[in-house]
Amino acid sequence: MTPLHHLRAGIIGTGFIGPVHIEALKRLGVQVTAICASTSSARKTAEQWGIDEVYGDYDHEAMFASPNVDVVHITSPNNVHVEQSLAALDMGKHVICEKPLGMTSEETARVVAAVKKGGKKGPVFAVNYMCRFFPAVLQMRALVERGDLGQIIHVQGHFFQDWLLHQTDFNWRVLAKEGGKLRAVGDIGTHWIDAVSFILGAKAQSVFAHIETFHKTRLRPKGQVQTFAKVDPKKMEPYKVDTEDFGSVLLKFGNSKHGYANGVHANASISQVAAGWKCSLALGIYGTKGSVQWDLQQPNEIIVGRRDQPNQILQRATPGFDVDVANFTDYPGGHPEGFSDAHKMHYRAVYEHIASGKKIPALFATAEDGHHEVKLCEAILQSSKTQGWAKI
Repeated sequence: MTPLHHLRAGIIGTGFIGPVHIEALKRLGVQVTAICASTSSARKTAEQWGIDEVYGDYDHEAMFASPNVDVVHITSPNNVHVEQSLAALDMGKHVICEKPLGMTSEETARVVAAVKKGGKKGPVFAVNYMCRFFPAVLQMRALVERGDLGQIIHVQGHFFQDWLLHQTDFNWRVLAKEGGKLRAVGDIGTHWIDAVSFILGAKAQSVFAHIETFHKTRLRPKGQVQTFAKVDPKKMEPYKVDTEDFGSVLLKFGNSKHGYANGVHANASISQVAAGWKCSLALGIYGTKGSVQWDLQQPNEIIVGRRDQPNQILQRATPGFDVDVANFTDYPGGHPEGFSDAHKMHYRAVYEHIASGKKIPALFATAEDGHHEVKLCEAILQSSKTQGWAKI
């Protein structure tokens, strides 16, 4: 297998998530050889991280043409994901694209077709649903797959944040033309849904959803700002909001290959205006033999529930929460691993898949998975509008 440090990465985008990719790759020993963004931002990021090739004015095509880039990481706004993905694939580059894969399923179907056209020897394509690579999520998946929880009855949970609580909070994701028509559910809710789908080994087939916009009008800066940046309200102007702040989603899943999660019912509450919650992806999987509960804000612990036995708190890298996740955790018990480590493990899985010539199984989300998530978002919008169930 080709060593990971022989593979070279190029990054598009320097916002919040771009440097997260860079840091994770550096920790893996992967060479980050190129950066693409606005000229000033690209130069600043290149200087900060020691990146040699700088492509300003968002000239991604020039970066794709570089012989020093093997894998492209797309961390740009949602409305250019498909264009950049197709261009990278056309140049024979492997791709890790931020979610969502695109703005519409019509668009994302083109990416799926392009990946299929490449065949077994074509480029590898991954969508950054990195929550799959929290050790807790992988452990819960193993418990379900073995039947340790019995037949799965239902799943419940939430993904709550508060970073858009105030009327003056702004980010490009609030704008439908840049982030898509579905914001809270599309931005963070799909992480919850993909994690549950990964754990169950089954895909959602139909949805019943209700979404709402609390701030019908918000204030935005007159210039561009970074995610989570604070701006003086006096330097802001009002605009009409065309994406949702929160929502509730019911899902009906199909059958799993292992047979322990068939036709499972799930419900999720999603909000980006939930005061006090910074990044709480919480879920509970409930079966006939037991249950497991987990929250991203306490990433190293799983609660195992039993009816006729004492409940347990399992800690990462200790008995019951170690063997199944041995390849996806690096530190001893009591040494917390979290958000940045899950990114690292995700990219390790993708790069090892590439380096092995696709011989190592792909646990990461594929273009088809990304396409399904966009179709899911469209079904959620339809359901909320018609106030009925919608098939995916």
